[in-house]
Amino acid sequence: METTSRVMTTDCCESLTSPSRRAVLLGGASFAAWAYLPKFARAADGRDPRLVVVILRGALDGLATVAPIGDPDYAGLHGSIALTSSGPNAALMLDSFFALHPAMPEFARMYRQKQAAVIHAVATSYRERSHFDGQDVLESGFAGPGRVQSGWLNRALESLPKGERVMSALGVGPTTPLVLRGAAPTVGWTPVALPQAAEDTAMRLIELYRHRDPALAAALTQGLALDKAAQGDDMKPKPGTNGAGAMRLVARGAAKLMAADDGPRIGALAFDGWDTHANEGGPVGRLAQLLSGLDGALAEFESGLGARWRDTVVVVVTEFGRTARINGTAGTDHGTGTVALLAGGAVKGGRVISDWPGLKVANLYQARDLAPTTDLRAIMKGVLQDQFGLAERVLAETVFPDSASVKPMKGLVG
Repeated sequence: METTSRVMTTDCCESLTSPSRRAVLLGGASFAAWAYLPKFARAADGRDPRLVVVILRGALDGLATVAPIGDPDYAGLHGSIALTSSGPNAALMLDSFFALHPAMPEFARMYRQKQAAVIHAVATSYRERSHFDGQDVLESGFAGPGRVQSGWLNRALESLPKGERVMSALGVGPTTPLVLRGAAPTVGWTPVALPQAAEDTAMRLIELYRHRDPALAAALTQGLALDKAAQGDDMKPKPGTNGAGAMRLVARGAAKLMAADDGPRIGALAFDGWDTHANEGGPVGRLAQLLSGLDGALAEFESGLGARWRDTVVVVVTEFGRTARINGTAGTDHGTGTVALLAGGAVKGGRVISDWPGLKVANLYQARDLAPTTDLRAIMKGVLQDQFGLAERVLAETVFPDSASVKPMKGLVG
């Protein structure tokens, strides 16, 4: 049931032209093989859709991010870190029941502008509490861990009609996140990598490959251009930049690449550090700093994409939630239900969507966690269907195999 706004990642003797060396260089996140990627053909309906998947690794406390202040059992369970609707550092009320963490004013603004939405009491099909396995399920799109080495977002990309829709994707980070691994072409970008060396060094490397492997040299040349597009004076960390500032810089560079006419239309990036077992903090503290960075990253996507923001959906997901009751170190342990956040000009926002299960002990999952009432796959299916026109059968059999019983959530994209 769905209601609205209340009760809703060399061997020194190896030949420089060997396949494995080529793979390292072409797969490296800085010298991206941009020249090898198919280009984008604008959709027949005039839309220019983009999708960004942001993975929060470590398990986000959904009850602290979007607090069910209207639930009479919330304050007692979350204790000293519970958010309140009044007083210093008051939470940002989204409606009469749910309130947003005060460290996220940009998301709150997008929500008021109907360009952001919250889906609460969400989980993957995974019901244990291992970060490794939970992240595997989240990114592979399979019901259980350890089954494949490809991700659902790559399989979605591979399933798109050739020549009509998005034909490449951007992975941000030193390694491609599992969600983007697979047969479909991707390009990688790492904010700090080889291009940080002197430009003369990069040019010498290109000259070496120009004689040994002209095709690779051309790709490296294109990769330098790609990195320059993402970099610039505004990408230099300011003195004292913390993790929150780093999130903004990563999003800023990714947005520049995805805003280009011939740039990737699908992107994936991951932010680590969301495991808040101790000293989580309430309206201020560790989690607040993390959420501030996420909030800033969403704002960077909005400003960096410019006019492209209108056709963009950013989805923020995590492997599982955290316990409803705080522990003895003012933190929360591994849980189950959590939130998914949507932002973008294409989002049908201004809503908290949840079939709210309640926080009475009898209603908690295993008497400790927010009980999930929405399958995360339903959310991603709905977004992929509305943004890129993927058929429900393809979503159920290829993108998220063996998930026919999980129907796409309708109406998330306007």
